[in-house]
Amino acid sequence: MSPDDAGTPSKVSFTRLDSGTREEHLRVRQFNLQTWRSNIGKRILDELRAIAEIPLIVKVNELEHSLQTATRCLRDGEDEETVVCALVHDIGERLGPTNHGEYAAAVLRPYVSDANYWIMKYHPIFQGYYFWHHSGRDRNARDQFRDHPLYDRTVRFCERWDMPSFDPDYDSLPLEFFEPMVLRIFEREPYSHSGERSAAFAAKQD
Repeated sequence: MSPDDAGTPSKVSFTRLDSGTREEHLRVRQFNLQTWRSNIGKRILDELRAIAEIPLIVKVNELEHSLQTATRCLRDGEDEETVVCALVHDIGERLGPTNHGEYAAAVLRPYVSDANYWIMKYHPIFQGYYFWHHSGRDRNARDQFRDHPLYDRTVRFCERWDMPSFDPDYDSLPLEFFEPMVLRIFEREPYSHSGERSAAFAAKQD
């Protein structure tokens, strides 16, 4: 296999997926596993740095808000996965500001528990309790989930970590502190496309 001018393996020949050979599709899969999946944690860190550039008129930028949220979570004694979720919870604000909870949840889903996935997906509705009424929206929209087993945990996520994390005087830990955690979480064996846990990932969580 000779490298092309960019230093990557030579291109496969097909121009539509149904015309590729078995060998070509295996080559594509192997390349994607080695190149894309192996660097997801680093790309997540890059995206966290990028959200610092979102223009805001609150007293901290999106990155600082995320660092504060994760730091508060860590100082409350939460596990590493939950801390990383707290760090990444607003990562969708740059490209999906109107559905940023779903965005963050989708990014995290292959690597975290079903519980943390659910909390990430719905945290914006729970966060709305603190300010939606000022713009005529229903601050109690979270009540639709009152009978859900993760209701109280999602309330706690917002009340203790997300909601108060707009304080420019808070001594949040730097992104470099969380970097090893992010890399470890995103180096886990991910879910399959069907949403089922792989046997390796399930074994790690049991």
